[in-house]
Amino acid sequence: MHYRQATMEDIEQLCELRKKQLIDEGGVANRLIDDELRQFFTSKMQDHDLIQILLEDEGRIVACGALVFYEFPPSFSSGSSIKGYVTNMYTEPNYRKRGIATTLLEKLVEVAKARQVNQLWLGASELGKPVYKKFGFQESDVWMDYIIE
Repeated sequence: MHYRQATMEDIEQLCELRKKQLIDEGGVANRLIDDELRQFFTSKMQDHDLIQILLEDEGRIVACGALVFYEFPPSFSSGSSIKGYVTNMYTEPNYRKRGIATTLLEKLVEVAKARQVNQLWLGASELGKPVYKKFGFQESDVWMDYIIE
């Protein structure tokens, strides 16, 4: 097994992994999102706003995790206006409970440091929450959502 950064050639597999992740988290596949996913991955990877780390076993991607970089206005509390959103964390069921998600997070932190990003955030599923807490992520009541209809 080896870790590597995703390339444009991986986009179709990234789309499939993202759909598996969403279903694992309780999502219902009630519409086709393939074109939207392809467009997202293509755009973000071309702009270097997304770094996706993959774990391969015998040529097959079995786990992944990503950072999407967002620029915010500077603030007094943060040394960098770029923050990293951890997303697309997924491990195939047969590979879980082996520390893979933790290793993916470590690699994403390395990427963040190289980009001089000093703050990461994420939306944790119930499955992932214990992993993130153990890694050192803190729960926060800072974020609020608004759905535009």
